[in-house]
Amino acid sequence: MLRYVWSRTGRDGTSTQIHYEAKIVNGKLEGSMSGPRESLTFTGFRAPEIDEHDDGTWIRGKPIVLFNGKNLTGWTGVLSPKAEGWAVEDGILKGTGHADGLITSAKYWNFELHAEFRLAERSNSGIGLRGRYEVQIASDYGRPPGMHGRGALYTRILPRVNACKKPDEWQTYDIRLVGREVTTVLNGEKLYEKGAIDGLTGIAFDPYEDQPGPIELQGDHGPVEFRNLILTALTKRK
Repeated sequence: MLRYVWSRTGRDGTSTQIHYEAKIVNGKLEGSMSGPRESLTFTGFRAPEIDEHDDGTWIRGKPIVLFNGKNLTGWTGVLSPKAEGWAVEDGILKGTGHADGLITSAKYWNFELHAEFRLAERSNSGIGLRGRYEVQIASDYGRPPGMHGRGALYTRILPRVNACKKPDEWQTYDIRLVGREVTTVLNGEKLYEKGAIDGLTGIAFDPYEDQPGPIELQGDHGPVEFRNLILTALTKRK
């Protein structure tokens, strides 16, 4: 049994403690968290092996238009089918900034994704690959590249450069995912190639990494707009 306590002292001198307990049961990690406001239980399991690599043996399929420019057909919300906080105006998919996560109804495995987006100053968003790995969208024009900045595979892979444009300009992502290897190009600038993804990121709502997953658009960190969302599936050459 593992037990530990996380504690913090506020500016007013009051102390907050959260207690954790965890143990291995039948190969899984089962535990609990209890604090002053809430308590919950959790279950963890080992990440699966994925023995697929971007080795030149993958063939592009027919491009799939994910967003039709008219409505939210083919999309749903993470928390509710209503996908609250998203709307389509003049062929553009718009998030209010206080929106549910938006995901494709269909699920995908290995693919190339083209996306065009526009972000206001001091806003933030992201694109979730298979609903698990976030390619960050942040309003950080002119800043050094960072693990939480534009183009990062959030907290996992550092971009080579910060290639973002100024706020309110349309920008492009071209992302290629094979297994757990990701290549990302921002505005024509390659940020990393075949970067190894070492685990889920904060956007994840589906932990089953060996299964196909949806494309996810983050909508609760500020206003964001998308257009020309096109996915091309990759299949293994026979």
